[in-house]
Amino acid sequence: MNWKHTTIAALCLCLAGGAVSMASAADEPQVVRAAMMKKVGGAMGALAGIAKGEKPYDAAVVKASLTTMQDVAKHFPDQFPKGSETGFNTEASPKIWEDMATFKTKAKALETAATTQLAALPADQAGVGAAIKTIGGTCGDCHQTFRLKK
Repeated sequence: MNWKHTTIAALCLCLAGGAVSMASAADEPQVVRAAMMKKVGGAMGALAGIAKGEKPYDAAVVKASLTTMQDVAKHFPDQFPKGSETGFNTEASPKIWEDMATFKTKAKALETAATTQLAALPADQAGVGAAIKTIGGTCGDCHQTFRLKK
């Protein structure tokens, strides 16, 4: 094996190691829950655009946004195992692990609010605004207690 082959082989091993590190970081609960919150933020942003009249009412967007919130809320509490209290720039408050039952109750409130709004499916801009108010209240309530202020 000449030096070019050795160099290429070493480079491939380094790149493969980096890919493994990135893949394992992506699976960390802190990273997963941050991605889940980004999905909720995106869904809320889509609804806010409609509620503010910046975007036209679109039933498919409303349904997809509410479905995203419902799904995330259902699975979000599963992303807080012991040992994931710190790292990866988490904004999770230690209070989550101190009072997991209340945390799960607040996540369930978001799921219920999204499910209720999804079942009624707001039919216009005003309905979307009302849905945001209801859902946003559950988000804010949880963030007040269980999210670190950065």
